[in-house]
Amino acid sequence: RPPLGCCAVCATCLLCPYSCQWITAKKEKRKGLRTTKCDCSWFLFLFFVFLFTLVWLYFSIIILNDFHNFNEFIFKERKLWFDWSLVLLIATAVLITYSSVLLVLALCLQLCGQPLKLHWVHKILLILTALVVAAAFTGLGIKWAEEWRSARISLQATGPFLHIGIVGGMTLLAWPLVSFIYRTRNTGLKVFLLLVYCTVMIALYLAPLGITSPCIMEENQLPPKPALVGHRGAPMLAPENTLMSLHKAVACDVQVFETDVMVSADGVPFLMHDEELTRTTNVQTVFPERAVLNSTAFNWTDLQKLDAGSWFLERRPFPTVQSLSAGDRYQATKQRIPSLGQVLEAAKQSNISIMFDLRPENHSDYQNFVNATLGVILQSDIPLQQILWLPDGFREQVKQQAPGVQQVYGRKRLQNEKEPLLHVNLPYQDMSSEEIRQYRQDNISVNLYVVNQPWLFSVLWCSGVSSVTTNACQVLKEMKHPIWLLPSSTYLMIWIVVDCVSFLVILWAFFLLK
Repeated sequence: RPPLGCCAVCATCLLCPYSCQWITAKKEKRKGLRTTKCDCSWFLFLFFVFLFTLVWLYFSIIILNDFHNFNEFIFKERKLWFDWSLVLLIATAVLITYSSVLLVLALCLQLCGQPLKLHWVHKILLILTALVVAAAFTGLGIKWAEEWRSARISLQATGPFLHIGIVGGMTLLAWPLVSFIYRTRNTGLKVFLLLVYCTVMIALYLAPLGITSPCIMEENQLPPKPALVGHRGAPMLAPENTLMSLHKAVACDVQVFETDVMVSADGVPFLMHDEELTRTTNVQTVFPERAVLNSTAFNWTDLQKLDAGSWFLERRPFPTVQSLSAGDRYQATKQRIPSLGQVLEAAKQSNISIMFDLRPENHSDYQNFVNATLGVILQSDIPLQQILWLPDGFREQVKQQAPGVQQVYGRKRLQNEKEPLLHVNLPYQDMSSEEIRQYRQDNISVNLYVVNQPWLFSVLWCSGVSSVTTNACQVLKEMKHPIWLLPSSTYLMIWIVVDCVSFLVILWAFFLLK
């Protein structure tokens, strides 16, 4: 008998976009067309392309936390600034929408008992989709391998919800699957499909046994909210590494201003991240013949002639720039490269700590850089406990000359270490939740960078991290609680309910379509 809920008009509307032929379902039936093994193979290919693209969509969302680094990398290589995350999201949305629509059409055609005659244009486009996604994953693995570890962390944030979504999707898949099983006369194929489907569903039903997340805990076990460290200040609200950025960070309740220090040709320490001045100043306009020189090749007088703020409004490194007030826009255009002395004075007045790298580490005059930087710190009269020293070069000299400075290490502790670490500063991908908890128990302060997305901040909060370096201090400041927190008993109840409902729906499909 005809499949439930199917009509000739609906079947025709489904056939046309899938087969790219305007032919009615009755004519299709008169022509005696059936779904062949080749058609089934293309349907399986479509299904796997959809899953492949869906996984890439998940990765695309995950890597948005670090995408500003990619934009900076492209600028360094090509001297072209663009927010490439827009390209990523648009391309991913097109690919997932296309494969999703085709898959839904195929499943509906199966429910309506119509042949799955995929048009050759769709076949070519599906192959291209698979190749594009494969190339994206390959590029990710070669140039941005640490994002694989980001995915591991993301599963701690999304694991319980991914489980519910996958169970729901596989449950809905039971309807076209059951329809196909009842129609086909191939007993071997029926048994194979049933075994595969049942195996997958049993694995999904038991999957929560292997899902772990630091946010599955009781409310009273939640650690204190991590302190915020402003990455180059508040770079979403002001030009990075400027006094304006420092003041915006203070307004966001940031406790530490993280920055980068270089030393000018005449010995003045100043704030700058890049080895060249082209990205964050107008050096190409003021000193076009010297624009490609290292930042340390300029004397302080020349550095003070550069505009360190207008680029922020022109290039819009973050979407938040377009929402700045007129006053903030005007203030941004007046920013100059600040000296370390100016920043220390502002930090002292705002009672904010400062943590910095001293660049470039491989410079032949690095020891003089250390001496010049230490000299400015000691002359500033800032309480030394407000200085968090990151550079490894000549660290022992720093300890002797300024014993009050807090030493922060960019590595994990070693076995049988003579002097115990008190502060570590690491990429967020480098520490597991278990390690964070252990360091916390041993009274070691852990700062992880760079954390911009609320989901990531929530996982690290639940893990017990001491602080995070962020570009988005204005976002994380407003978070009063992790995005989600589930007691283990509640999670167990949700697991049982979801699995039971799924099982009943699958049974209903078998009986209703029989």
